[in-house]
Amino acid sequence: MAAPRVVVVGGGYGGTQVASLLDGVADVVLVDPKDAFVHAAAALRAAVDPAWEDRVFFGYERLLDRGLVLRQRVERATSSQVRLADGTTLDADYLVLATGTAYPFPAKFIESETAVAQARLARMREGLARAQRVLVVGAGAVGLELVGELLDAYPHLWITVVDQADDVLTTDDYLPELREVVRAQLADRVELVLGSRLGYLPPSDVGVHEPFVVETEAGVRVEAQMWFRCYGNLPASDYLAGDLLGARNGLGEVRVDDTLALTGHPTVFAVGDITDVPESKRASAARAHAEVVAANITALVEGREPAATYHPAPERILLPLGRSGGASQLVGDDGVRRVVGAAATSRLKGEDLYASRVGALFA
Repeated sequence: MAAPRVVVVGGGYGGTQVASLLDGVADVVLVDPKDAFVHAAAALRAAVDPAWEDRVFFGYERLLDRGLVLRQRVERATSSQVRLADGTTLDADYLVLATGTAYPFPAKFIESETAVAQARLARMREGLARAQRVLVVGAGAVGLELVGELLDAYPHLWITVVDQADDVLTTDDYLPELREVVRAQLADRVELVLGSRLGYLPPSDVGVHEPFVVETEAGVRVEAQMWFRCYGNLPASDYLAGDLLGARNGLGEVRVDDTLALTGHPTVFAVGDITDVPESKRASAARAHAEVVAANITALVEGREPAATYHPAPERILLPLGRSGGASQLVGDDGVRRVVGAAATSRLKGEDLYASRVGALFA
């Protein structure tokens, strides 16, 4: 009897993890349009330092021993079948949705070929070397991490950060102390323009050197030569069709139960940013999702009821500001949240950005 087929749509953190865990259990097919896994947690470091590109892009060739990685775009997916952009279809006994979210460059890449993404990064770095002023729109974790990388690599830059919120890091459950530590580290080199959104976006594309002037709705004038948009996570779920059309909520996320199966679809699971799990979108959560989904699909393959469940952990953040700066909100075994500064953040994440751990998966 042929092994049941598991089709995993999306080759990010969650998709690669669940595919790897099920490689010896089922006939695994991982589908992704890119020619390499992108280690997004280190993408902002690679944006300013070309030496880091080898620690961001990892080919899929060594991910699976038995399974197959298809470099294709999924056009349509139902609970039992996936249609690819070349017109072929894949029947699925089990389906795993792991397509994550789209996010502006350079935190994520729309390019499917590594060489094209690297060429865009090179052009951006050339522009940054000539720029004097940079605008970052968005004072969340991604925007501030980008600011830290820019200041590390291009110390001549003056950076303006604009956000409609009245403070930095307001979108998740973070302690005031965390915001205070971050603001203190940025105070001398960054202008924070908070409490008002831009009246209009710059006319140039993000990451392109082209001088411009914009104003916030409150009338603050900002002049710069380059800008970056650091907001707007959009779940990549528009390929869902047929019996999965109603699986999404109003934000485009898919509704899942505690086993991470889609509501009403016991053979369809989701991991990572595409889920409606009430937590911040982060790689560690996607990997934890993958552990649960792999355990439950293994149980189903073996004729058992799926018993593994996922419950969000207390909110935490490790926010490097370059290689040696940053701040983090951690949660101890006693459940108490605490904030640590630059030295601890650099040791925990900022120096390596988990690149060694991720690289081992593709070695």
